[in-house]
Amino acid sequence: MLSKSQAKLFFLAGTIIFSAMFLALSYDTTVNRVGEQTHEENINEAVIAGRHIWDENNCMGCHTLLGEGAYYAPELTKVIERRGPGYVKGVLMSKTPWGEHTSGRKMVAYGLTAEEADDMVEFFTWIGEMDLNGFPAKPKYKVEKIKD
Repeated sequence: MLSKSQAKLFFLAGTIIFSAMFLALSYDTTVNRVGEQTHEENINEAVIAGRHIWDENNCMGCHTLLGEGAYYAPELTKVIERRGPGYVKGVLMSKTPWGEHTSGRKMVAYGLTAEEADDMVEFFTWIGEMDLNGFPAKPKYKVEKIKD
């Protein structure tokens, strides 16, 4: 059993060591890895314009992106991979509210121009190509075998 002074020393040493490790790993991540994981070399004017459209229309008020935002509407981190650019562009350019009729939820009809929709597709493409260490997880579907 540790004495009171030994326990205090053990606590302080552990705190200092793990704090130093945390700071070193945080520094390594922000300085060395963020650029390569986000593919910052692929950021262009269309990606920036798409981000501005995302912010101006408060898309995060309903959707999540990179796990952040509201949970009312679908997660959009990998939307281009799931639905394709044509589908996303069509939804964004729709002049009428769009959505699933079974749940009663509908997306606001923003009626974006073709250029604005292309910018949003570029933004979603860039987001979807980030190395996110497996986020969002792919759903596991059960495959039922058909009996003869």
